[in-house]
Amino acid sequence: DALRRNILMREDKLIKRIEQGDISAADELIEKYYPEILRYCIWHAPNRTLAEDATQETFLKAIRYMNRYIHKGKFRAFLYKIASNTCIDMWRKQEMLKEFPEGMQLEQMQLQMDMSYEESGFHEVQALVDMQRMIRILPEEQREIVILRFGHDLTIREIADVTGIPFRTVQSRIRLALKKLKLEYGKEENDEN
Repeated sequence: DALRRNILMREDKLIKRIEQGDISAADELIEKYYPEILRYCIWHAPNRTLAEDATQETFLKAIRYMNRYIHKGKFRAFLYKIASNTCIDMWRKQEMLKEFPEGMQLEQMQLQMDMSYEESGFHEVQALVDMQRMIRILPEEQREIVILRFGHDLTIREIADVTGIPFRTVQSRIRLALKKLKLEYGKEENDEN
């Protein structure tokens, strides 16, 4: 918990410096969260170029709307909320289908695997790709929550803040999603035996 407090204190200091016009503080904050937000946008964009655009737009909006952020240790959730809205806006602009064709999903997974060679944590990215394959069976409302919880390690409270869904509803959707995954993939294992 001490580590979390130190991180929050550092974020607050950076945010205060940004509000005072310190560009280097903005650069430091962006550097800290860029890989995490890019991975999130890759989950929600059909290709890496659009994901990178959404990531950059997320940080531009975060700096632009910094005055709306209230220092309560929820900056990470604030960023994810902006990233979520940015991805939705980009989808609308691109007039994309809600579900990507199977080939496009495979292209997206390949881009994630390619990204893993550029970043440390290849096995973590590979696990995310495997998770993405598994969660295709979930309804969109559950899929987004599972991505945020297990793909990006957000707390249930942070997910509630990002999605605007009540805390208990987030808990319920996670339970339902995990139950559905267990039933589906448990059935496949039994079928193989």
